[in-house]
Formats: sequence, C-alpha cells, structure tokens
Amino acid sequence: MLEGLLVDLVPFGERFMKLEHKWVNGPGVFYWAIGNHWLVTHAEMEAWQRERADDPQWQAQRVSFGVQTKDGTPIGLFGMRRWLPHHRLAMLTAMIGEPDYWGGGYGTDALLLLVDFAFEWLDVHKVWLMTFSLNARVIRQMEKVGFTFEGRMREATYAEGARHDILAYGLLREEWPGRAALIEKLGLRAKG
Repeated sequence: MLEGLLVDLVPFGERFMKLEHKWVNGPGVFYWAIGNHWLVTHAEMEAWQRERADDPQWQAQRVSFGVQTKDGTPIGLFGMRRWLPHHRLAMLTAMIGEPDYWGGGYGTDALLLLVDFAFEWLDVHKVWLMTFSLNARVIRQMEKVGFTFEGRMREATYAEGARHDILAYGLLREEWPGRAALIEKLGLRAKG
C-alpha cells in the first residue's frame, strides 16, 4: 500500500473490479478515454477482466492500483501501462471514477504517490501521459506538478460535437523534486 494524505493506493483487487463497470460507464471515462463514452455490459466487463488476468503480457506491462480514501472508500484506479523496464519508461493511466471526489485534491495526491513510486521504487527514467484539450482539470494538474507539455496531435479526437487535440505530457526523473516538496508547494493537506 502507498499511503498518501487524502488517498492510499492499494492493489487493484476484487472490490475495485466490482466498481470498474460503473466507472467505465460513468462520466469519468469520457476524460480517461480521451473523449469516448463507453457502454459496457456486466458480461463484457467480466470477460475483459478474465482476459486481463490470464494474459501474462498484459500483466508484465502494467502496474495497477485501486485508489481509496483514508476511510477505505474505493474511488478510482491509477497505474502504469506500457511499462517498459528496459527503457525505464512508463505511461501513466488514471481515473477518479467517483465524480463526488473530483476537484478535491484526491487525484493529485494519487498522482504524486504514483509518480514517486515510479521514480523511487521502480527506477523509471520517464513517466508520461496523454489527455485531450477538453480535459482542463488534467492539463492544470500536469502543469502544477511539473510535467512538460511535449506534443500535440491536432484534431485527433471528436467529442461533444467538435474536434480536439490530443496532448502529451512527460516528466523526467531528474525533474522530479520529490513528493514532499510538491505537497508543500501545492499546499496539499489531509482532510479532517
């Protein structure tokens, strides 16, 4: 378990898998899937979960965590996919699936834990992620935690009746000031 101020990152197990169907059919997937709305049945989700569990290549390239509040409430999933140990490179994936927890620092706390884990425990050289130009929350988050804007795929996705750019952000290990420094800089504090 990775312990944060607002959230903990824990193994992505059964209680998160039960909520995964709700989350991929909810409003959070729109931002996670770069402008897509998914309609996934329970049977499709269960089949997908079985396939993931049985695929050693899928398992080898991913590190998955459930995000829970300090009182143990599951609120999302964070992890690394396309983790390439030889290159020391990891693509981050993140979703706070419970909209009631958007904008309260929960995602930022989870991101700081995940990035710190990547750099300090896995010795990753670079973490990166992609979002799209409509996702103002993640764009602000990337800027405030020190990610660098690295590229734009112009008009690469269509959402809400318009074309939007896909944006890439990256952070090198040498640019990471450390979790404690960012907590201080951002004024992130435990609730209650």
